[in-house]
Amino acid sequence: MTSKASVLIVEDEAAVSDHIAAVLAADNYRPLKAETGAFALSMVSSHCPDVILLNLGLPDMDGMEVLKAVRKWSGIPIIIVSARGNEKTKVQALDSGADDYITKPFGTAELLARIRTAIRHGMKMESGEDLPGGVYRRGGLFIDFERHLVTVDGRDVHLTPIEFKIVSLVASHAGNVLTYSHIIHHVWGNFAQSDHQILRVNMANIRRKIEQDPAHPRYIQTVAGVGYRMSVSGKM
Repeated sequence: MTSKASVLIVEDEAAVSDHIAAVLAADNYRPLKAETGAFALSMVSSHCPDVILLNLGLPDMDGMEVLKAVRKWSGIPIIIVSARGNEKTKVQALDSGADDYITKPFGTAELLARIRTAIRHGMKMESGEDLPGGVYRRGGLFIDFERHLVTVDGRDVHLTPIEFKIVSLVASHAGNVLTYSHIIHHVWGNFAQSDHQILRVNMANIRRKIEQDPAHPRYIQTVAGVGYRMSVSGKM
């Protein structure tokens, strides 16, 4: 069964948010909703969605502030969904790090196409490096780098694009310790900062998905004060 990609809808109008959520659910996405900018920023760090649909007119802050805040630490694809259709606003949003801009009203087919494109782009490494070929196996964990497939004991595991990049990076260097800074640079690229909190949040999410006991991980070990190391396995 194909895992559902998550899409965070940042929209204060309930009717609009509910409509988009229904469209996404019908197309096999997992919709998440936030009505304010502050709640959206909390949702981004805790859920690491695959794509963000961001309205600019929010009750507590301008959506452009949310965009800039996310771009300080994350490369998650962001599509602006706004009634503001003037060229100046579009250019400002794209220059601030938005991946796409769609003006209300819009067709559902167009929105879904934009989301599919954003997810494809999100799977690429921001550093420009290609993901490794082959597979990784250890115990019940299986990673197929080329197919972007992760299973644990034969069960499909859905990782966000960022989570998959982290797992792929440490698995392709199994047995070696990768420092926090090395991982951040290769996963977040130009958006990387020295703060390691976002990496820790993503690693906690990864461990909840792949480890039987996240507090005592079998696959990805923490080397205190240094970084992470993936358990050694044969590659095929």
